[in-house]
Amino acid sequence: MSKTIEAVYEEGIFRPIGAVKGLRKRQRVLITLGKPSKKKHPLADLCGILPDKDAAEMTKIIEDEFEKVDINEW
Repeated sequence: MSKTIEAVYEEGIFRPIGAVKGLRKRQRVLITLGKPSKKKHPLADLCGILPDKDAAEMTKIIEDEFEKVDINEW
């Protein structure tokens, strides 16, 4: 049987985050350590795909269409 569980290491003891089914009390197991992977942002693959010309045009539209806020007025 092979199973991956999430655990926390505290004071020399690995403590499972949730219940672990299928093990007998005091059963010996082998543990393989690894850090949980961080979830990738859903838009991460889109970064950097906008051509410079289009980005410059979008920036100009935003600057022309939206009111500028003077931070000193706050």
